[in-house]
Amino acid sequence: MDIEITREEENPMLHRTDVRFELTHDEETPSRLSVRDSLAARLNKDAGEVVIHELDTAFGMRTTLGYAKVYDSADDAREVEQTYMLERNKIGVDEEDDEASAEAEEA
Repeated sequence: MDIEITREEENPMLHRTDVRFELTHDEETPSRLSVRDSLAARLNKDAGEVVIHELDTAFGMRTTLGYAKVYDSADDAREVEQTYMLERNKIGVDEEDDEASAEAEEA
C-alpha cells in the first residue's frame, strides 16, 4: 500500500492539519485502521492523533482517495472530534469502555 499526500492545510485553531491523500493498493480496499496506521507512520505521528474521515474507492479501481485530520495530540482529537468518529478510528474507546463497565459493576 502506497500513500501519496496530495494536499495539506494547517488549522491552528483546532490544533490539527487536514490531509487529503491518494492510496494505491494491490488487493481490496484496506481497512480504516490499517490506513490510519500507515498514514500515521508516514507523517511520524501516533495512531491516536490521526482520524480518518473518508475513504472513497471507485468500483474496480486500485486507488482510494481519502481525507484525514491529523491532530497535535490524542487529547486534542478527543476534545474536538465527535464520539462516533473516535469509535470508528478506535481512539480512546478502550479506556472509556473500561470505565463504563467498572461503573456498571459497582452499581
